Amino acid sequence: MQKRGKKTATAGRDEKREQKIFQALAAAPRRAILRHLAASSLTAGEIASHFTMAKPSISQHLAILEGAGLVSREKRGQFVHYALAHKVLEPCLAGFLQDVGMTRHATPAPPEDEKPAGTRARGAARSASTEKATPAEPEADAGPAEKPAPAQMSMF
Repeated sequence: MQKRGKKTATAGRDEKREQKIFQALAAAPRRAILRHLAASSLTAGEIASHFTMAKPSISQHLAILEGAGLVSREKRGQFVHYALAHKVLEPCLAGFLQDVGMTRHATPAPPEDEKPAGTRARGAARSASTEKATPAEPEADAGPAEKPAPAQMSMF
């Protein structure tokens, strides 16, 4: 009987951890931060340079990612370097795919050119409100320039 209680407690902790991970992944700015950290570790200032939002907002997003275990930080001199925690993210996502009956060998998503109309424009507009556009990426279907809405954080 004792083993079952411990097993249930462990399962509950794993479920709580997964819940924190998916809550952290729910916000587009946090997913964008993870994309930047996938290439290499960065300081908070380097991460902030990719976004138009305020630095305290970036720090708040980093704290949520760190709380979920998706990001690790290391103090190097006067700077704190953030890095993607692959050992946490990969098993969580692989476990989720297995739970829903999908494997890594599932059919890949269609390329950008083959996505239904409107999907690409919505994604581009959403990322433009949180990330700075890079001059090397001209948008093919860019309409008249609109003033972007202020970035909103919905983490609570």
